[in-house]
Amino acid sequence: MNNDQYKMKLSPEAFNVCRLAATERPFTGIYNDHWKTGTYLCACCDKPLFLSSCKFDSGCGWPSFFAAIESTVSYVEDNNHSMQRIEIQCQHCQSHLGHVFEDGPKPTGKRYCVNSLSLSFQHTDNA
Repeated sequence: MNNDQYKMKLSPEAFNVCRLAATERPFTGIYNDHWKTGTYLCACCDKPLFLSSCKFDSGCGWPSFFAAIESTVSYVEDNNHSMQRIEIQCQHCQSHLGHVFEDGPKPTGKRYCVNSLSLSFQHTDNA
């Protein structure tokens, strides 16, 4: 897809986050306090990115995960805003997801800090 197609698929706010690497305000995203069982998908390409079993409450205001599904996330050095961080992107469509930090819980010690606007959710029926 090109940016014109993403503009038709996404809300203006989601487009700014996913395609222009903006950040949603903390504590405003629909998945920050979301604890259903399932899989978090890329809002742009619908590829699976994170399992709900890897989600934790970091208190940072964005959905946080201690691991991504293997081979779904790319890591890009981000030196914007006078900070040194690692940006995370969907490996399939290069959508901006957020950043990963080294202050997460065991077993990985990672905190994938993700914008809700870059995600969709697929519920797993436990019946």
